Amino acid sequence: MSFAIRPATPADAQRIAEFNRRLAEETESKHLDTPTVLSGVQALLDAPEHGRYYVVESGDVLVGQLLLTYEWSDWRNGRFWWIQSVYVAPSHRRQGVFSALYRHVEALARQDPAVCGLRLYVEEHNANALDTYRSLGMHPTGYHVLEIELD
Repeated sequence: MSFAIRPATPADAQRIAEFNRRLAEETESKHLDTPTVLSGVQALLDAPEHGRYYVVESGDVLVGQLLLTYEWSDWRNGRFWWIQSVYVAPSHRRQGVFSALYRHVEALARQDPAVCGLRLYVEEHNANALDTYRSLGMHPTGYHVLEIELD
């Protein structure tokens, strides 16, 4: 199966927001407010300095996505690209969609001398995702991600 990978455009916002909503339901049993998610996606697409989405098309149908955001590392004097909002439509899973997307992003990162690495976080019980990420050469860092949500 052939896939086309490209940067997302504002025309993709609706589908990306739907994928993000499904992702939250599938991985964390969270039900997100659709207008809020759509606004968040549109805000990011309007401000590429905050991140960028890449999407995968099969034919003219969006079947996968990931979001890159950025973290400056003073220890390395470089930028980590954080992979977030990874989603592949159920009909296209286990067909190499994410692997192709990951390899595309990794190649872009290797071409940019300011990028010192790729990072992502994964829900700890998502064994399929963990296996996929490890098969692509990623490994645990020894860090835990902590958060506090602010109203």
